[in-house]
Amino acid sequence: MPKKKGNMLGAWAFLIGVIIAVIFGFLAMATWVYWVLVVIGILIGLLNITDVEAQPFLIAGVILVIVSYFGGSVFGVDKLGVNFLAQILENLLILFVPATIIVALKSVFSLAKR
Repeated sequence: MPKKKGNMLGAWAFLIGVIIAVIFGFLAMATWVYWVLVVIGILIGLLNITDVEAQPFLIAGVILVIVSYFGGSVFGVDKLGVNFLAQILENLLILFVPATIIVALKSVFSLAKR
């Protein structure tokens, strides 16, 4: 079954968000880029995840957030000389935390309706 237009917008938002997170891991970040990642994360949570996909997304999202946080703290020490890895992981956190929060809230509201 083909995805709806809103889901395609969410899929594009996901792809663009990850690309921005990786690209700006190598470049200096301006404040507006953080806000762009937050807004894209909100769009991902609102448009891309259906009720059926909520549980797998939440599990993967929580794992990604935890690993990104701890990985960023390990690579942020700069013992390896790879600060860009810490920045990429931080950018992914900024992208996925809002998406995970939105999907979790949608899931709770869905459970409350039952």
